[in-house]
Amino acid sequence: MNVESVFLNVLYFAAVIYTLAFVLYGIRAIKGPTTADIILAVDCLSFDMAAFMVILGIYFKSIMLASGAIILALWAFMLDIYYTKYVLYGEVEV
Repeated sequence: MNVESVFLNVLYFAAVIYTLAFVLYGIRAIKGPTTADIILAVDCLSFDMAAFMVILGIYFKSIMLASGAIILALWAFMLDIYYTKYVLYGEVEV
């Protein structure tokens, strides 16, 4: 086995694990009993989606997927900030 085939096998395994995680986060986002559960599920889904986009960027040798992953991660971070401000202060001001 050469290094490239091992690397591709690891990428395939990671894709399966991330797909399973996406399904579980989706179920939690839909069934979440509280708003905090829904926000946490969407937050985890966003960060995992960004990491998965980086993995796909490595596989397809595309820098555009990495830049999209950065934008997605920043969006998820802003979601955390806005939700925290809403919980602490009861309103969100820009």
